[in-house]
Amino acid sequence: MNIVSWNVNGIRAIVKKDFYETIKTLNPNILCLQETKAQNDETKKVLASLDDYCQYYNAADKKGYSGTAVLSKTKPESLTNDMGIIEHDAEGRIQCAEYENFYLVNVYVPNSGQQLDRLEYRKQWDADFLMYLKKLEKTKPVIVCGDFNVAHHAIDLKNDKSNYNKTAGYTQTEIDGMDNFISAGFVDAYRYLHPNTIAYTYWSYRFKARERNTGWRIDYFLVSRSLMENVKSAEILSQYYGSDHCPIELEIDL
Repeated sequence: MNIVSWNVNGIRAIVKKDFYETIKTLNPNILCLQETKAQNDETKKVLASLDDYCQYYNAADKKGYSGTAVLSKTKPESLTNDMGIIEHDAEGRIQCAEYENFYLVNVYVPNSGQQLDRLEYRKQWDADFLMYLKKLEKTKPVIVCGDFNVAHHAIDLKNDKSNYNKTAGYTQTEIDGMDNFISAGFVDAYRYLHPNTIAYTYWSYRFKARERNTGWRIDYFLVSRSLMENVKSAEILSQYYGSDHCPIELEIDL
């Protein structure tokens, strides 16, 4: 099984680039999109040509903001949106597809804000999301993918010292949040398989960041430890453009 996750930074914008050709080339069994920035009917219209996929959408209440989508060639046994906590469930950030042997969770984790004004909210979100995942894991193993909006270690961003505790995505609070996911038994599949590789999944549109490879690794597959023996590969597909993020891919026998 081939799973691709991609923060598209606007589904209506990316389809004007090479999005359809990229998806055709990658040919994932499951495609998880984050930051669609569209209402469900708009996302449905834009993705209509990908008609070999069952499609599910979760839009934010606020138009043009956040939002996620799951496209699956195999129809899931069920698909649910959100984590069931009112204060977290208005921004279209979570989808959970249930399959026979596992849960797949598509997530777009909140950004802590330019002034770190959402950092305390983010801390609570991470804690609640982890509880949500562990509750799922009592029934079946879990694969979580998406934009986690955190560089976990110094290797995961170009300028670690200048960003530490100053920039959203690399504060100790956010790092602690990711530590908690790992301590709870979820494995960062890419880092497990590529312990020393410097590779990024996000580059600012400013300052020619992608051209200079001044990036961050903030998109992840976190996998229940019991599934890691089934993982064949985890890759960062930086050769594909269209967003300020690149797609990431997990190959797993299930």
